[in-house]
Order: sequence, then C-alpha cells, then structure tokens
Amino acid sequence: MKDPQIAELIQFVRERSPFYRELYADLPDGTAELAALPLIPMRDYWAAHGLRESRVMTGPHTDGVVFNTGGTTSAPRISVYTWDEWRSAGRRFGEALVAAGLRDGDRVANLFYAGRLYPSFVFLYDCVQDLPVRTVQLPISGNAPLDFAVGVMRDFAATVVAAPPTSLCRLAAEAVESVGSLPDVRLVLFGGEAFYDDQLALIARAFPNAEVRSGGYGSVDAGGLGGPVAGEPDTRVHEAFGDKVLELLDPDTGEVVEEPGQPGRVVVTDLTRRLMPLLRYPVGDLAEWVDFPRRRFRLLGRSGEEAKVGTVNVDLEGLHRLVASADGAGRSVGMQAVVRHREGLDELVLRLAGEGGSESGEGRAELERALTARVHVEDFAETLELGLIHPLAIEWVAPDGLVSNPRTGKRLRLIDERVG
Repeated sequence: MKDPQIAELIQFVRERSPFYRELYADLPDGTAELAALPLIPMRDYWAAHGLRESRVMTGPHTDGVVFNTGGTTSAPRISVYTWDEWRSAGRRFGEALVAAGLRDGDRVANLFYAGRLYPSFVFLYDCVQDLPVRTVQLPISGNAPLDFAVGVMRDFAATVVAAPPTSLCRLAAEAVESVGSLPDVRLVLFGGEAFYDDQLALIARAFPNAEVRSGGYGSVDAGGLGGPVAGEPDTRVHEAFGDKVLELLDPDTGEVVEEPGQPGRVVVTDLTRRLMPLLRYPVGDLAEWVDFPRRRFRLLGRSGEEAKVGTVNVDLEGLHRLVASADGAGRSVGMQAVVRHREGLDELVLRLAGEGGSESGEGRAELERALTARVHVEDFAETLELGLIHPLAIEWVAPDGLVSNPRTGKRLRLIDERVG
C-alpha cells in the first residue's frame, strides 16, 4: 500500500534537493514506497553538504540552529534544524523523559556538554522546558569542575542527574570521595553512549536511591529516534518515535528484517524534517526487534559505518585512509577497528595485519606513534584529556588474523566487543 505521506516527501526532496534529485534520477516519477529507494550513501551525502554550500538541503537556512556531529579523522559534519524542527524534537524527547521516570517536582541536574556546537546540553535544556510535568533544571554542564557539580547537586537537592555514562562515573567517583553519596538522586538518565554493567556499582555507591534509565536514543545527524519504554528493565530497549520510519536491514543481504531477535542495521526516514531531509539514512547501529508491531527494538552495538568510542564518532573510512597515508612503507596489509570496554571506559583498538604477526620492531613502533598522533586530535583528544576514554591501542596480527563474517567470508571493518 502506498503511503501518501511518504509519496509527498519523496516528491518534495526530488524537487528541492539537488542531492536527492541525482540519487533518485533513475527512479520512475510517482515513486511512493521507501523500499524502492536506495540507502543514502554516507560518504556522498556528507560530501554534498558543505559548510557554505549544500546540495542536500532543500532551501536556505534562515532560522534555527546548527550542530556539529563530532568525531575524528574526517571533516566536521554539520547538521541544521529549523526552530520548528528543533522544538518538535524536544517535545518528543520530553515525552520520552516522562516515560523514563521524570515526574512533577524533580530537580534535574544537566551535566551534558555545552558549547563548541554540541547539542546535548541545550537539547535537554529545551526538552525540560516543554515537559508535560513541572520540573526545575540545574544547568551545570559537563564542562564544569566535578567538585562544583557535586556541590550544586547537594545544595539544591537534585533528584535527577542526566549525562553521558562516562561522565556519570567521574561524577560518582567525585561524590563518593567528597560527600560520600547523594541520596536525594532517585533517577540517573544517560545518553550519548551505552551504559555497561561494570559502571553500576560505582553509580550505586554515589546515588544509593537511584534507578538508572536511558534518556532516549538518537544522534545529532539523525535526530531523536526512540524513547525508553516505561517499566522496561532493559535499558537498551526503546520504542521508535511516531515521526520516524525505522527499518532494520539484514547486514549481509540488505533485506528488511521484521522477525524478533534477528540483528539488523538501523536505517531511518524522518517524516517531518524538511530542510535537511533524511530518507533511508544508515544510523550506524545494530538492533533487533523486540515487538515489531509496537516498533520496540533492542540496541546491539555499532553496525560498521562508524565506531563510537565513548561519545566520539570515528569515521571508519577516514580511519582506513589515515592508516594508508601513515603507512608509506606498507607494513600493514589490512586493518580492523575494534571497540572494547574495560575499567569503566571505552577503548579504540586498531588491529593491523602484517608479516610476523604480533612481533614488534622499530618500523612498526614508528608507524604506531604516527597513527596515535593522527587519531589523538579533535574530539578524540578532548575526550581523552577529560579521562572519558582510553588512549588508542594498536595490536598486530598475522595476515590471516583479521576476523571475517562466518557466513559470507567478508572481512569485518568493525568489531564491537562491548556487546555480549
């Protein structure tokens, strides 16, 4: 069945966006089904969307807000929203926060990061203003000194704290050391990265009366995608927002997945965002359906477009180009990105294949120093300096030591060892 809303959106982007007009050039007029559309080729999409000129956008950006998706090894990726789009996203996330457990009278400590075109702090700030429950916000920010944050939360009897998980752990360690605990906090909301079991013990010591919940699922480029399910104990389970068409695609065949428990790449179409449209945009995550009719899904990790280390997005194509440019002597014959979680922090590992396997040598050491210097820049360097991630690690394996897909034999670009 053709959806008139989808048909109108496709027609709109074909008329207004040069990028989509070219992408859909071979499609017949009147195409009205998402399944007929190709996935957005990520590299081409962002290459077409420059800071001064964009072939993706459907018109000039005359009102709204601009954000940087963050990352490293590639040029900045800028997402733009109109004020109407931004306010609409805030209202949807506000409803999700209520599902997560926010209630009348809460005092919300906002410890997401502010400035430098980061969206998380101002997004929560705006969400709380439009909540269907009445709350007080404490706009502390993750940039503030930890002792200041703990003092404000204690003095104003904060009942809710919201921050990325690694920031929450640093805050918890400071609270335990300085004041013992913050018993008024009853709800810990995390976002921006996954939360792991090894972080729970520290959180429980600092906030002994708190429940840990996801504040919602989304990204800067794709916007808000889903909210937590009220009463659901698994923090990875979310329900897709009604203004998004969320598809899960088999990682090998590209076929649409509807069966519960089968992993698929998350692909999103935004039905309401018109200035910088997203139609079948690969988000970069893997998920599985928990309840397909109710659009409830469980996040499983990254799918291979990017590696997310803490809150830093690492472009895998850019990482491959970086290795190739640094390895002029050809010491490496292949590469995989591995993401691990240990001692409470994420770690990016470059797994390089070379003759001699794991044996060391001065040539390899020189290459490792060059790679480390090139990766430890931009957001990666800042996040590392804050103690929110581990430094880059490099491991060598034999040429046949890179992991392949057991079904297809295709070498995997990304291995996420955090999910298990």
